[in-house]
Amino acid sequence: MDYALTTERLALCPVTADDHRALLAHWTLPDVRRFLFDGALLSAAEVSETIEESTRDFADGGYGIWIIREHAGADLAGADLARSDLADPDLAGTAGLRPLDGIGLEIFYSLAPGAWGRGYATEAARAVVGHALGTLGLTEVLAEIDEGNTASVAVVKRLGMVPFAVVPGRLGPMTRYRTPPRTR
Repeated sequence: MDYALTTERLALCPVTADDHRALLAHWTLPDVRRFLFDGALLSAAEVSETIEESTRDFADGGYGIWIIREHAGADLAGADLARSDLADPDLAGTAGLRPLDGIGLEIFYSLAPGAWGRGYATEAARAVVGHALGTLGLTEVLAEIDEGNTASVAVVKRLGMVPFAVVPGRLGPMTRYRTPPRTR
């Protein structure tokens, strides 16, 4: 099955081994790994393992990690996007679903600093949540966000997610969010 997702401006494709170099460069940027990996620097082997795990998750469950790229024809006139700020000029970021402590699947995302402030995180996250609630038939999607990650809090609030718990994290308290109950 093809798990590619598209939005008005973005194309989201499941990561493959061909994306290793771009992912390694992206996920090792200090501003990207700050909240996504609690500041830890991933090794090339860890990125390979993550890609392999995502490939298995897509095959087994229809979810994993998508690489985010702008549509080839996206109108960037007047855009504030500095291509030199991107680890890979074609890579805007990543988004995905992963298990969260056995209670469900959580959405996560990362954007290259040069893609910040353009609404890409919300646009990509909305597509992934739509996939989870639609194609996968989940009743809810979760998110777990570090207390200091105000940008991600804004994204999940734009998605209509609501807080339901606070748990300890490596960088301090983390708030868990969920999509609101769906009405039939």
